[in-house]
Amino acid sequence: MEHDLIIIGGGPGGYTAALRAAQLGAKVILVEQHALGGTCLHWGCIPTKAFYKNAEIINTLKKAQEFGVDLLGFSLDMQKVQARKQEIVERLHSGLNQLMKIHGIQVLKGKARLLNPTTVEITPSSPDDIPEKITARYILLATGSRTADLPIPGTDLPGVLTSKEVLDLTTVPGRMVIIGGGVIGMELAAVFQSFGSEVTVLELLPRILPMMDEELVRRFNPLLKKKGLKIETGVRVKEIRQSADGLLIFAQGKNEAALEFNADIVLLATGRVPQTEGLGLAEAGVRYNRQGIEVDEDFATSVPGIYAIGDVIGGQMLAHVASHQGRIVAEKLFASRETKTGTNQTTQNPSVKKSTPVVPSCVFTFPEIAAVGLTEEEAKSQNIPYQVSKAMFGANGKALTLGEGEGLIKVLANKETGEILGVHILGPHASDLIHEAALSLHQGLKATDIQDMIHAHPTLAETFHEAILNFKF
Repeated sequence: MEHDLIIIGGGPGGYTAALRAAQLGAKVILVEQHALGGTCLHWGCIPTKAFYKNAEIINTLKKAQEFGVDLLGFSLDMQKVQARKQEIVERLHSGLNQLMKIHGIQVLKGKARLLNPTTVEITPSSPDDIPEKITARYILLATGSRTADLPIPGTDLPGVLTSKEVLDLTTVPGRMVIIGGGVIGMELAAVFQSFGSEVTVLELLPRILPMMDEELVRRFNPLLKKKGLKIETGVRVKEIRQSADGLLIFAQGKNEAALEFNADIVLLATGRVPQTEGLGLAEAGVRYNRQGIEVDEDFATSVPGIYAIGDVIGGQMLAHVASHQGRIVAEKLFASRETKTGTNQTTQNPSVKKSTPVVPSCVFTFPEIAAVGLTEEEAKSQNIPYQVSKAMFGANGKALTLGEGEGLIKVLANKETGEILGVHILGPHASDLIHEAALSLHQGLKATDIQDMIHAHPTLAETFHEAILNFKF
């Protein structure tokens, strides 16, 4: 066949798979309907973190007097905020395009549809271009996810935005109501509250961030309240209407109480669903359901030669999970090729793994939250004997010099073996600190393995060490 691999979807999973396959000698075509980099680069991870940095600077300026710095005042220029965000996105997008060229990967812009296990039809973005059919030995589906649709009247009104549109705002809304208290909702709540919006988060479940350790979320709530961010849980939104001064949200609270909220902007942040529409899955015989495309432990679909990774298969919808899965599939398919040294020996890359059991997750709020491994609730439900150790950032010298002494590190270890089961961080630079914990779980380390490891002083990482030292085995 003309090509070795066709990848549909140019997000983190798709482009990582393309690069790895090309490095291993495969001839690759990457098809992307919108822009290389996908949601993560253009409307998700990167733009939100650019906003997050702006918010972080504002929060620092607000407490400048604590550091002996007197300010006459400051203001936020959203036009410049947008320009900075876009410059970052364009730089990374340009870099990705260059990497594709360097590795000989052909990138086609258009909508792809499966015709059979080896053939894809591509409808170009330009209406003047003619659809073309291309074939390959293998096809990889990496189309990601889209914002979940809400069956709420009024979601089509002006001022009701998804997480994609809200990142294009050029003014800071006075009042913002966010429907959904998951990661997307809480990150954008933190950003816009710092920017100056009056933010209210409405969550259907009994608590925000339901995937995180319950104790950490319980400790997080008063920190949000202190910042002026309003959280309403157990709330079902019934309707959104236009009002004389913006938008009016009708909801039902606990004990069926009628609630009303006023807003200038309503943000829909109730999660994402796999992007399976228009792929021709049923026609090609690829099994899928509402949770995504069905795959086995090697990410193979029900049709031989067709694979799927990332958000489109459901599970943990994280960019770094998609990237990891993309690398696994590329190495599974092409790592045993002849080496470039001219010998006929074939070698299987020992790093190829069939699953990704250790996945760190991060929530970029103020303070940050990060976790890896089991929560305490999961350990209980699985009847795993465990013990807990905690260390507070309020006792850490580096945290206090940063003016960020709030939060803690909580570690779960198997009571019988001492193996680290889970680590949960609420505090400064949690998204960076979590990786020592992730490595510990990845390598199956015990608390005693880490207790003898010297941690530099003064550092935030000492708090993790303190929590580990508190274990007695």
